[in-house]
Amino acid sequence: MKKTVVTFANAKQNGEKLTMLTAYDYSTAKLIDAAGVDSILVGDSLGNVILGYEDTISVTMEDMIHHGAAVARGAKEALVVIDMPFMSYQTSVYDAVVNAGRLMKEGRAGAVKLEGGVEVAPQIKAITAAGIPVVAHIGLTPQSINCFGGFKVQGKTEDAAKKLLEDAYAVQEAGAFAVVLECVPAKLAKLVTEKLDIPTIGIGAGADCDGQVLVYADMLGMFSDFTPKFVKRFAETGNIMLEAFKKYNEEVKAGTYPKAEHTYAIDDDVIEKLY
Repeated sequence: MKKTVVTFANAKQNGEKLTMLTAYDYSTAKLIDAAGVDSILVGDSLGNVILGYEDTISVTMEDMIHHGAAVARGAKEALVVIDMPFMSYQTSVYDAVVNAGRLMKEGRAGAVKLEGGVEVAPQIKAITAAGIPVVAHIGLTPQSINCFGGFKVQGKTEDAAKKLLEDAYAVQEAGAFAVVLECVPAKLAKLVTEKLDIPTIGIGAGADCDGQVLVYADMLGMFSDFTPKFVKRFAETGNIMLEAFKKYNEEVKAGTYPKAEHTYAIDDDVIEKLY
């Protein structure tokens, strides 16, 4: 059965944990979907993981639409959420609605995600009023990394904690059906989760959030440029891939691949007629 915003609401009400993983292509989306994961996030982390950028700021709407549509084709049950990239919604409420609409129509999203709290509440309200479900994202917001001075835990001081809680209330009131909490102290994330009516999805925010999200390449050990503290490697797929690539390289150069069982036959008399 296709997962929807109702799935998220029911999970919160029933105390059931939600799962979310990123994906950026059809094949990975199919595997995640088959595993029963509730939601697939087409994150602007594709800038780092797939496109080789140093940050997410360079990711464009066209990038998100291209990869989002590929993921949507592979996800039959998981709710596909697509990130709104940098400057696709900050400029105006009008731009936010137009670009969210493009992600739904062209990217085949089931929902969109945007970063920020109080300051983007008008955009969230307008997007949801247009019939587009929104996931909010507060705490460490990677698109604003230059303002934070790096990847740092958010909400550690009293003022910062109050601001985070204020942001959480603001996005809920604006109509977001869920909110991602990134790099937030576990006790603060627990408090926010208890106070909100909508589910919280944690990434580096402790076990008391209503759900969790990870970048799939991180949790599979495929992405080694930077590994955050909160990442658990559920497999060392990167090492397996590296060894397989090496073995392929060696066998082709040694002439041991392909063997007879990897080739197609043809009658000798056909070949003889060609000489």
